[in-house]
Amino acid sequence: MPDLHQATDPARLGIAEAAALIARRALSPVELTAAILDRIAARDGALHAHITVLGDTAMAAARAAEAEIARQGPRGPLHGIPYGLKDNYDTAGIRTTAASRARWENVPATDATLHARLQAAGAILIGKHNTWEYGTGLGDLQDDLPIPAPNNAWNPDYYTAGSSNGTGVAVAAGFCALGLGSDTGGSVRLPAAAHGLHGLKPTYGRLSRAGILPNAYTLDVAGPLTRRARDAALAMNVLAGHDPADPTSLDVPVPDYAQGIAGGIMGLRIGILRRFHERDFPADPEVAAAFEAAVAVLRDLGAELVEVDLPYSVQQYRDCMRPISSAEALSIHGPDIRAKFPLMGHALQEKFLGAMGVSGADYVTAQRWRRQMAEATDAAIRPCHAVLMPCVLTRVPRWSEGEARFQEYMMASATCVLNVSGHPAASICAGFDSAGLPLSLQLVAPHCAEPVLLRVAHAFEEATGHWRRLPA
Repeated sequence: MPDLHQATDPARLGIAEAAALIARRALSPVELTAAILDRIAARDGALHAHITVLGDTAMAAARAAEAEIARQGPRGPLHGIPYGLKDNYDTAGIRTTAASRARWENVPATDATLHARLQAAGAILIGKHNTWEYGTGLGDLQDDLPIPAPNNAWNPDYYTAGSSNGTGVAVAAGFCALGLGSDTGGSVRLPAAAHGLHGLKPTYGRLSRAGILPNAYTLDVAGPLTRRARDAALAMNVLAGHDPADPTSLDVPVPDYAQGIAGGIMGLRIGILRRFHERDFPADPEVAAAFEAAVAVLRDLGAELVEVDLPYSVQQYRDCMRPISSAEALSIHGPDIRAKFPLMGHALQEKFLGAMGVSGADYVTAQRWRRQMAEATDAAIRPCHAVLMPCVLTRVPRWSEGEARFQEYMMASATCVLNVSGHPAASICAGFDSAGLPLSLQLVAPHCAEPVLLRVAHAFEEATGHWRRLPA
């Protein structure tokens, strides 16, 4: 596989590398955007990452960015950097379909807050990404939706995970350096895991959700997918901040996420949580070996490693989350269900029909249980600077293995734990399996401690170099 620093195609660059070249006039936004559009034209017919590609609009924005940078320099590291959005983010004047016939002609009048913040930073919207319908359900095959399911950028014969599946494919394939997704139970981190990316789910409320089609009010989190932690930090510096348009938005100080990211982890206290892959769901041997290799890397980097545990299994977190997400999705999408149910795909229909069996008592009981679980999770995480735990406990499946295997990949994961608790978490690449597909692990931090999470992830990424390896 090629090394990122040996690549000559500008579309293969991450945010930090491209921004440095743009700042010293060694790369223009026009050159970068054109290279990405050429790459999309050449490869996306087989990968299906996009629902909408904004070629003319993106090139016009690139020319404007180039002229402004020539006059007065870049506004910041994201000026002139192409990005993509999961197609559940509102974009004024550009359709937002959520991959559904029920919303196929939907053209919002306003922008999602995070999209508006990227525009204000001078970033360039390159396209809207494919997704599971409404960004929900288990719509793995998308066989009755308007657009086929995306294929894995590492090998089109393999699964992508979801629901930010098009975004994971796009970032890995070099169709954008930054993609924004949404995460209710792992929908940023799971596609990132399947593609060897850094998928960040910030603390609940840290990023605005205004203008993003909701799935579950008390679980949804927006998050960036990037090639590595340094790129995620640069994105967070633009994205984070209180938004009055989102009642769940945290009104707390916003740190500089990039400052100190290269400070190393000598002396940091990092918890090692083995329960999920040793007692709850026996991990694939290659996944378990990658986990232990990561423990050794953190030890060699000088971290103080401590064993931590939780009183709840992954399945208990999932059982707690299910009635909450089902009831909230039903309350959000009731009008669409009544008016547009026949236009929806079978996976979304089945989810909504199943949600109708959740009672008010079920919902209240789950929320009370959730509080207990969140407190226990916080008690385990808070004494540490970060905690290492598995992300996905099995290897990326082939499409030919069928839906049961896809659901195993999604369910054999520890991502939902952090949606229940609200802690920040990131999926990062832990190496590659015997088929050449990425393996993953998950780093978790105390509430609002994304800077230390990114610092630990950056140290691991630099020590291992996994992020440098790209799809052929």
